[in-house]
Amino acid sequence: MIIDTHCHLDDTRYDDDLDEVLKRAKEQGVGKFIIPGADPKTLKRAVEISEKYEDVYFSVGVHPYDAEYYDKTHLEKFVQHPKCIAIGECGLDYFRLPESDEAIAAEKSLQKDIFIEQILWAKELKKPLIVHIRESSEDCLKLLECYAGKEGGVLHCYNADESLLKLSDKNFYYGIGGVLTFKNARKLINVYAKIPKSKLLIETDAPYLTPHPYRGKRNEPAYTVLVAEKMAELSSCSLNEITKMSSENAHKLFSF
Repeated sequence: MIIDTHCHLDDTRYDDDLDEVLKRAKEQGVGKFIIPGADPKTLKRAVEISEKYEDVYFSVGVHPYDAEYYDKTHLEKFVQHPKCIAIGECGLDYFRLPESDEAIAAEKSLQKDIFIEQILWAKELKKPLIVHIRESSEDCLKLLECYAGKEGGVLHCYNADESLLKLSDKNFYYGIGGVLTFKNARKLINVYAKIPKSKLLIETDAPYLTPHPYRGKRNEPAYTVLVAEKMAELSSCSLNEITKMSSENAHKLFSF
């Protein structure tokens, strides 16, 4: 069984054919799905999907791009739901920053404050984190080393920064998705061998980051098998071994 540990099934691009999307995933051996709570506006939809489909779970959190909309009081309405298994998608993203130095400093400060609050909230609730890191590895590493609890979490769409590998000692896992199949993924492919096999997870980030050969089209959980095949190739093991190992890792991290 494959577990897609990060798929935005609450995205409007699945409104018309979610049943078919999940059916195709099941046919490819995907047994469980996690919807990351990235946007407070779609969180209710994520909950509804998890209640309709037995094998769909969700997390509660705010993406760094939406840090200004973080409202813990609102999120607390959802976090006690039995299908809520993590806090996030939260983290830092410095890819799109304002132009002025003053605005950049303000944006980074806001993202850090909201990230810390969610880290501490996960620690309080004893739930793992789903962490988003983009062009912010140094700051994310410092904050996670300082504040994260023993529950750890997953570095979603692991960015191949070797400095982040030390977080495996703090019970952090590494989400591997379609990027591994890209022709320009040399850095991730080189670092992949250094990730402890006991810390590997499979994800799609659907509808984004569609793996080869479907790159450019809408991603969906069925394509996890393409990621798993590439992981098996790089790990010199069978597809069954990769899917079994990554699923066991997911069950260790998340309370399904």
